[in-house]
Amino acid sequence: MDLKDIVFEFIGTDHYDLTPVTDGLINTTYLLEDKDQGKKFILQKINNHVFRQPEVIINNHLMINEILRSGNYQFQIIEPIPSLTHKILIEDADGHPWRMLNFIENSVTFLTAPSLQTAFEAAKTFGYFLNTVNTDKLPVIKDPIPDFLNFEKRIADYKSSLKNAAAHLKENAKTEIEITNQFLSLPDQWIGMEKNNLIPKRIIHADVKISNILFDQNHNPLAVIDLDTVMMSTVLYDFGTMIQSYTNTTHEDDGNARNNFNPEMYATVKEGFLFHLKEKLTPEESGNLDYAAQVAIYIQELRFLTDYLNGSIYYSTKYPEHNLDRTKNQLELLKGLREYLGV
Repeated sequence: MDLKDIVFEFIGTDHYDLTPVTDGLINTTYLLEDKDQGKKFILQKINNHVFRQPEVIINNHLMINEILRSGNYQFQIIEPIPSLTHKILIEDADGHPWRMLNFIENSVTFLTAPSLQTAFEAAKTFGYFLNTVNTDKLPVIKDPIPDFLNFEKRIADYKSSLKNAAAHLKENAKTEIEITNQFLSLPDQWIGMEKNNLIPKRIIHADVKISNILFDQNHNPLAVIDLDTVMMSTVLYDFGTMIQSYTNTTHEDDGNARNNFNPEMYATVKEGFLFHLKEKLTPEESGNLDYAAQVAIYIQELRFLTDYLNGSIYYSTKYPEHNLDRTKNQLELLKGLREYLGV
């Protein structure tokens, strides 16, 4: 079954336009316009090297949507649309799963926050999403990527990469390795809180970059998208990765960045995140937001450095030192955040 057959399975016509959407990093995405119905859809090939159990992300998505609908959620909901034979997933000839989703007209996305106000609205929207889905009775949400938030494993993987790395890679990253090693104990408190059940397990989005919110032409939020990474963990991770994503004044590929942390953006995102969540968070959660931001940046830096030392086999790279530049960028961001927090 080729792409044309996949499309026919979903919409039952050869009269369509298909346009690649290149913003995503994991799945292969197209804008599908059914000329017969005059409707647009999102067609995606799920990367089953990353999501090894595609049915898990579909089931999680459907459960989240049910919670949103029952919670009188004010934003639009992204719905998986069954094929004409009532299948959510259709496999192509190579065994890759495809799905179709509804398309929201007149929406825009941003790769970086164009203003403090837009960042505030994005953080507020994610906070509202988290507040809505975390009801008193939570469904059984399975991890779409096992060990994704296992920080002990992240550290162990780094140590293994350091032990087995080629000599020239270790020499190139000598300074970054030294700084990284100084902070190896930074995630310990987080790991301890989780092990001792000091912070509650909640449904989190786990990919809260601003490009996962659809806005209207006036920069008002319309929808939270990309629920593939939804899992059970701590909301500290969503806040931390939001800070890691939003406060960087340069692109994360910029290895020459200096003073790339934006303190105004930090305060704005924190305010937006707490807008709907403040009353729901426990004292342990509220009291560790600043700490969580540091850990999230550090873990991302650690992942970039680990991949660099492994020969850049995980992240897509455009040149040999790409992951090292990403590492440098995150270390500079962490430095700026810690100076701002006075730690």
